[in-house]
Amino acid sequence: MSRTIEIDPVTRIEGHARITIKLDDGGNVDDALFHVTQFRGFEKFCEGRPFPEMPSLTARTCGICPVSHLMASSKACDKIMAVDIPPVAKKLRRIMNFAQLTQSHALSFFHLSSPDMLLGWDCDPAKRNVFGVIVEFPDLAKMGIRLRQIGQSIIAILGNKRVHPAWMVPGGVNAPLTEEKRSQILPMAEEALELALKTFEWYKGQTSNFAEEIEHFANFPSMYMGLVTEDGELEHYDGFLRVIDHAGKILHDKVPTDNYKDIVGEAVEDFSYMKFPYYKPMGYPQGMYRVGPLARLNVCDKCGTPKADAALAEFRALQNNSGPVTSSFHYHYARLIEIIFALEKMLELLRHDDILSDHVRARARGNRSRGIGIAEAPRGTLIHDYEVDEHCQMTKANLIIATGHNNLAMNAGVKQVAQHWIKDGKIEEHMLNRVEAVIRCYDPCLSCATHAMGKMPLHIQLTDASGKVIDEMTRG
Repeated sequence: MSRTIEIDPVTRIEGHARITIKLDDGGNVDDALFHVTQFRGFEKFCEGRPFPEMPSLTARTCGICPVSHLMASSKACDKIMAVDIPPVAKKLRRIMNFAQLTQSHALSFFHLSSPDMLLGWDCDPAKRNVFGVIVEFPDLAKMGIRLRQIGQSIIAILGNKRVHPAWMVPGGVNAPLTEEKRSQILPMAEEALELALKTFEWYKGQTSNFAEEIEHFANFPSMYMGLVTEDGELEHYDGFLRVIDHAGKILHDKVPTDNYKDIVGEAVEDFSYMKFPYYKPMGYPQGMYRVGPLARLNVCDKCGTPKADAALAEFRALQNNSGPVTSSFHYHYARLIEIIFALEKMLELLRHDDILSDHVRARARGNRSRGIGIAEAPRGTLIHDYEVDEHCQMTKANLIIATGHNNLAMNAGVKQVAQHWIKDGKIEEHMLNRVEAVIRCYDPCLSCATHAMGKMPLHIQLTDASGKVIDEMTRG
């Protein structure tokens, strides 16, 4: 008799979600679904607002990566104003985004995912968290905490707040960088780069411990999308969209961000409140692609900084053939490389004297009826698409959140992991933790979630076709 396992909620992610695993008559996995169970409605309640409010309004989508929304939204508003912002303003926006990338990737790697890798997949859930890592691996935990702290501190120095800094604005930024602030940031960025390189060297020695996870954690052919420069280098702020296939062949290159709809479509399903973007030329659901650090390193020709390029060469050697790195477990590896890149680029920008220019903002009213802002958030390509009326008030907003692009891949990954580890209808901690862990590889950002320290309730039920509870497990 067919049965269903529910994991509710999925733990150590931002937001609220559950996983449904459907078993066949033999107790083996027939299907698995990843459900995003909350509804935010940001696109609707933005309507009617003056467009200059959009950066500060949409930044409230998330308390972990508000800088990403500030940046994409500000870029969309720049387009509505029809202005080219001052060159130094672009550089300052990039610096804050690199700080955001550093703190967010450190949070994902050290706080959310390292407990599984360091403490074990079947460790007591009460201990399998960042506090358990602090107890068992204090030196490594201190590195992760410090790395994230530096990223947040640089955001605060630039924007006067660690969370929701009102600094990026339509037309640029609202205050120049001073010599005093630069002097604060430079030694912190140098320290962070040293920590990132040390972490990368440590992690390379750990990957051989996870051969089975690498083989089965959402490891399948797909397409990949991300921003690159005109020369094909890794890009997070500007540039063009590039799409490659599972073999590394470029399907679309130098796609202007205003033309994103030529390649990205959106679908909906009745089991999730998160949309399902897809590669439009292949249709839905065949057009599955991935975004984020793994995808960005797959689509770019090189990073463009010496230490990150050396790490990229090692990353590409993970794949035995010449194609893209396909295992989603290697999102962790890719995050560490991106931290190195972000800090190298930050230091490069900070050391130019023009970074202290006080010409940081262009001013204008609304001059166009539509503006599209695209940037690379820590989790992937983030799209803000706005339309305004003659009074410069919002009539439509379409937000394609980075995590959304990965929705098809996350669902396919959950199914792959469940089919490999769950057999004969048995519920065991390490099996279900791996099902959750494949989602954590993508570091999904599902909402501006609330978090509770200590108790983390998790209730799993195994039911038969009639709904009768056959087995259950409660955590927390």
